[in-house]
Amino acid sequence: MILSLEHLGLAARNTAGLRDWYVNALGAEVIFANNENPPAFLLRLPGGAVIEIYPAHASTDEIGNNRLAGWRHIALRVDSIEGARRSLESRGVVFTEEPKPAGGGGRVLFFKDDEGNLLHLVERPPGVRY
Repeated sequence: MILSLEHLGLAARNTAGLRDWYVNALGAEVIFANNENPPAFLLRLPGGAVIEIYPAHASTDEIGNNRLAGWRHIALRVDSIEGARRSLESRGVVFTEEPKPAGGGGRVLFFKDDEGNLLHLVERPPGVRY
């Protein structure tokens, strides 16, 4: 049996608003919309990863707590944290921390989407692949 990641699920308070954030801030492409109320979407990020955004039934104020049990962030591989940061800031992404060391080598830089979900850029040393 071979398992591979097909997509990540992201329950949202405002699915259309969060779709717009991922499209505008990260350059995601809408590859599916179910046209229900509230709607659900499949988005493809420029590197190929797929995120499903669907309606949440409940939420917590601790959504941005990276130590809360469960899946906590999406890591986006970049060649240059500084270059990616400048590009994302020009699209309205706000960074509140500086880069820090990454587990496994390299550096990470955290940020949040419009609903407070954690993402981070990860820059690895040349030749490091996971």
